[in-house]
Amino acid sequence: MMSSHMQRIAVAAAVMVAIAGCRGGGVVPPQATSFTSQPAARAFPDKEFSILKTLKKEAVIGSTVDPKYGQLNPYGLTVAPATTGDFTKGDLVVCNFNDKANVQGTGFTIVALHPTPGSKPSLVSHSKTLLGCDALALGSADDIWAAAFSANDNPVLSATGKLVDDIKGRPFDHPFGQIFAAAKSPAFYESNAGVGTVVRINLGSKFTYDVIAKGFAVNHGKPGSIFGPSGLAYDAAIDTLYVVDGTNNTVVAFSKVSSIPNGGIIVEKGGLKFRGPSARDARVIFSGAPLDGPISSALLPNGNLVVGNTSNPSGQNVMVELSRSGKVLATRNVDRGAAGSIFGMVATGRSAADTKLYFNDDNHNDLRVLER
Repeated sequence: MMSSHMQRIAVAAAVMVAIAGCRGGGVVPPQATSFTSQPAARAFPDKEFSILKTLKKEAVIGSTVDPKYGQLNPYGLTVAPATTGDFTKGDLVVCNFNDKANVQGTGFTIVALHPTPGSKPSLVSHSKTLLGCDALALGSADDIWAAAFSANDNPVLSATGKLVDDIKGRPFDHPFGQIFAAAKSPAFYESNAGVGTVVRINLGSKFTYDVIAKGFAVNHGKPGSIFGPSGLAYDAAIDTLYVVDGTNNTVVAFSKVSSIPNGGIIVEKGGLKFRGPSARDARVIFSGAPLDGPISSALLPNGNLVVGNTSNPSGQNVMVELSRSGKVLATRNVDRGAAGSIFGMVATGRSAADTKLYFNDDNHNDLRVLER
């Protein structure tokens, strides 16, 4: 059995090799736009063109309840960028936050579904290191990185769902967000609901960590009532990381995020101002209504961001589309049941014409898509 140090080297090396392979002239698949928006996708007639308004059709992809343990409450959602292990390129990958009895924060399964209506979930992993899994990101080789709130760790799994490494301890504190950034210096970004920080996990011969931001508002909520920095989205075209915080209903952007050093940004009380050596690279994209307890977000091909609310008291589950300049372009109620149904979100496509916006609907324990 490999030592922890050797496991880390193996994972980091695999990610770096996969990224190097993608740089060898190959075309990045459309599915990769879930975490990396491509510059070529920016040819829109209007810089503040609403894609959400064009997605008139809503369809059910399939149940997210895993076939073996029957776990519920899907949170994390991402797209497989390659055909590796248990995944076919374009598969939708989901983790469940609750167990079969629907106890908050006790789920530990990951499932995959093909991105077509009528799909059945296949069990990928059931590691206890995933306890309270709330966010997922896949590397270029379909390696799985998960934020597990209740286990208080950041497990790394192979494309076949086998545990490769379990990252825990400082600086991780009740992980609540995860995203992969295939920049010049590839890294995973993780956010913490325990202390309100954003951590960059640097890849190389070993993992290193930079706490690039601290001071985000948190509510110290128990599973099922958690707010803090989450809903991470990365735009490779402008090297920008977006962070959602439902505690104070804000969306923040970190420009030149690959260059922000350890301790670079301190978010001041209220979440609207910043200090620190990289403070000028942080800005509030939007704050206040119609944001209402947002936890998730998805980056669209034109650089717009769709944010999912969870706290509307009138029984609505509203998505809000924001332009890069912070203008509200559209809103959409996707479930008229109890509030709190929208958690994981991810978009695919290279243009308005082929964009699909997938989201987990926790009221029905299924995965849905908005499309034209």
